[in-house]
Amino acid sequence: MRSIWNGAISFGLVSIPIKLVNATENHSISFRQIHLADGGRIRYRKVCELDEEEVSGGEIGKAYEDADGTMIPITDEDLAQLPLPTAKTIEIVAFVPADRIDPLQMDAAYYLSANGVPAAKPYTLLREALKRSNRVAVAKYALRGRERLGMLRVVDDVIAMHGLLWPDEIRAPQDAAPDGDITVRDAELDLADALMDTLGEVDMDSLHDDYREAVEELVAAKAAGETVLPAEPEDTGDGKVIDLIAALENSVRAARKSRNVEGAGDGDSGMADVHPIKKTSSKTSGKTARTTEAEQATKAEQTTGTAKKTTHRTPTGKTVTRSGSSTAKKSAPKSTGAKKSTSTAKKSAGSAGSRTTAKKSTTKTATKTATKKRTSSSSSGTTAKKTAPSRKRTSA
Repeated sequence: MRSIWNGAISFGLVSIPIKLVNATENHSISFRQIHLADGGRIRYRKVCELDEEEVSGGEIGKAYEDADGTMIPITDEDLAQLPLPTAKTIEIVAFVPADRIDPLQMDAAYYLSANGVPAAKPYTLLREALKRSNRVAVAKYALRGRERLGMLRVVDDVIAMHGLLWPDEIRAPQDAAPDGDITVRDAELDLADALMDTLGEVDMDSLHDDYREAVEELVAAKAAGETVLPAEPEDTGDGKVIDLIAALENSVRAARKSRNVEGAGDGDSGMADVHPIKKTSSKTSGKTARTTEAEQATKAEQTTGTAKKTTHRTPTGKTVTRSGSSTAKKSAPKSTGAKKSTSTAKKSAGSAGSRTTAKKSTTKTATKTATKKRTSSSSSGTTAKKTAPSRKRTSA
């Protein structure tokens, strides 16, 4: 790249020789003015308004026009005698955070290239210092006969400089905002957020000038003698917004549709595909119902066949094998076991009752027997006593 200015960066007492090159280029297509009658080019000539004669470049100087229209000549020698320390120096005056620079101040951009081998070391030092500090350098420099303000920052491994407008060159935004107190509803803000999310981010490298490309195609077609068909105008709505909510909703739908078309081959467009449910005819649904009933019957038969023999354990600990034809019959052994346990409990209760009755009857019988024995013993004693006196009497 061709340098447009040679000088040095003043970094304290360190001087870094650099070359200034343009970081941007203009791709706009320029046109010439022609005479419509014969196609001749229209040129501007510098003519003195006093003698109406054309003047060459060597005869042209500078002058300052006063408020009353008086011309005050200013020569190059006059300008050279002015104390301009930044005539050949980019003088760094401060280091500030990048967010302190108002984007409204940014102007042209340049790359600063190290001029010669001795400049490589201090150039790299300044570049790494800017990287580590996460700050930008504010500097003054002179270019094209005037002192300017600039901002130095790191782009990849190069120090770039943005020309800045002076703070007093930024106009205040007076009378630019809408008049009156305008209220925005939450629903409108939600739709605006949805539209912003749908549009999402963009790769800045993918953006290009569509109009310039269309102009180039037009020029190529004209040069080849081809007929150029007018393009169909897009529906912009004539700039009239009838319903803001409806306009936002339509914008969201159009953005989603555009995103789906662009990401059709990407495999992940971020939007779900919606497929309608297919309707079946009555005949098909009838066949399906019959098939379902047949499948259910078959499954029921298989379940019945599997459940014909069921082994379970009774409450008494015995293993019993029973046959059944349905799932309901499978649960029958459980109820039967319960009935058996009930009947067993009844039998146990009955046997316990019979034992109690036997004990009672045995006790009663023993009591009666003892009573009888006592009675018989007492009667036998009495009889013995009666018999003894009579024996005595007889012996006498």
